[in-house]
Amino acid sequence: MSVATSAIERLQDVAGRAGAITEADERATATELNVPVAAVHGAATFYDDLARTRRGKRHVRVCEGTACFAADGGRHINQVEQALGVSAGSRREDESVSLQAVRCVGFCYAAPALLDGTVPHAGPNLADKLARGTPDAPPIPVAAISEPVVLAGIVEGEDPWQHWPEVVASWSPQKLIAEIEASGLRGRGGAGYPVALKWSAAASGRVPRYIVGNGDEGDPGSFCDRVLMEQDPHRVLAGLAYAAHAVRAEQGYVYVRSEYPAALASLHAAVADASAAGHLGRNLHGTTRSFEVEVVEGAGSYVAGEETALLHALEGRRGAVRPRPPYPTSSGLFGAPTVVNNVETLASVPWIVGRGATAFARLGRAPETGTKLVCLNEAFTAPGAYEVELGIPIRTIIDELGAGLRDGRRLRSVQVGGPLGGFLAPEDLDVPLLESALTAYGVALGHASLIAIDDRMPATELLRHVWRFAAIESCGTCAPCRIGSDRGVRLAERVLAGDASALAEQQPLLATLETASMCAFGRGVPGSIRSLLRVYAAELPT
Repeated sequence: MSVATSAIERLQDVAGRAGAITEADERATATELNVPVAAVHGAATFYDDLARTRRGKRHVRVCEGTACFAADGGRHINQVEQALGVSAGSRREDESVSLQAVRCVGFCYAAPALLDGTVPHAGPNLADKLARGTPDAPPIPVAAISEPVVLAGIVEGEDPWQHWPEVVASWSPQKLIAEIEASGLRGRGGAGYPVALKWSAAASGRVPRYIVGNGDEGDPGSFCDRVLMEQDPHRVLAGLAYAAHAVRAEQGYVYVRSEYPAALASLHAAVADASAAGHLGRNLHGTTRSFEVEVVEGAGSYVAGEETALLHALEGRRGAVRPRPPYPTSSGLFGAPTVVNNVETLASVPWIVGRGATAFARLGRAPETGTKLVCLNEAFTAPGAYEVELGIPIRTIIDELGAGLRDGRRLRSVQVGGPLGGFLAPEDLDVPLLESALTAYGVALGHASLIAIDDRMPATELLRHVWRFAAIESCGTCAPCRIGSDRGVRLAERVLAGDASALAEQQPLLATLETASMCAFGRGVPGSIRSLLRVYAAELPT
């Protein structure tokens, strides 16, 4: 079975051509793929990009993620609605335009932002930029403060394929896995699971086996994967190839969120170039090994970044999570052993192979070794993506790399790691950038984005914003998250109206979400909310 035959791809094609998906389209797709209409309808109504009421001949996606919300309090949404004469989630009667509110388009460093089709606009006066119609968004500022690992190609021009012919010809899978194990590399997508353990588990399973690069970077505030996919896609593909060699997989996929059209184009071109050079395809560099890669476009779902939901999406199904075990390494894509690695994780592998595990292990603070890309939002004087060693104090990142807040703003809090990460107060910032250290503050490292929030943002508005994200992006599979996140929004509305009792009512709700939710999404929301309540305790109703 090929991912290219999935219902999602067919529906994306229909939506792109016709501007809407009808029931007849769903029936035709089901007949063509020989699957139940209910399965096609489930996909068509689950993903934001496919929902009938959100498509139009001109499709504008405006960001309401935390970085954009913090930039102007969300006022840009109303300005864009007025400019287009349509509200988010609806279409004009002539169906000439639709406006969709999304949670991140990867321009956090120049927020607020939107995509007009594939044309980006970022910064103040979005409505005026939309009227002009030409791309108006600055490139991502990038710098490596430590030894460049994932940025080795971007800042030093290092070829990520240089050791691939030798490895595919003479390294055993066991040797490669041992090198990654000695480096201490852990997943950079948020879970922090040891990469070598994941590869070893899949390598012992039955064939076929699959490798999946997770490029569904949906955390508001993070654009590190976008940097790598757009500016050094060959490093991502090389990391994918090394992972495939380690588990003896012959097919790999890179799943890229639709909000990253430039990344999609860059990866497609890189696959063609790598295939022409003999790095991908059959009989790799004169060996009997084969490895093919397919780049797959997502259809608009934050939870599809969770590995089991992502695999459902690749299969053309609703991007809903599933219980574990079984884990994807034993039963993943199409029921086969599958390794799912985040893009930044994969981008670390070519450097480790070339420089050695010891060189990587010297970076960071064991057991959290290596480097991390950290993203700073537009509130900083020097926003952008910085590669730093794990263990650097967050205050150093903010004051020295970010040069503090711009325009005389006063820092009130920092959201670390996106909506499932958490909030730090200004007095907390000496904590090192380590998962173990941040846990003491009730914060998760996640993608390591840092969103500076100044003192213009009301605590009650921020609380509602975080709960709304949880409610909108919940996949709905389990009741605690589906019902609990919606109840959280209603409680936040009461807090916004001055009802202090609603704060106390959140505590049992948070406990239920934390203990009973099926996946890391529902279990992660309580930590983020609790940290917000701690940092903003003096500004909330009493």
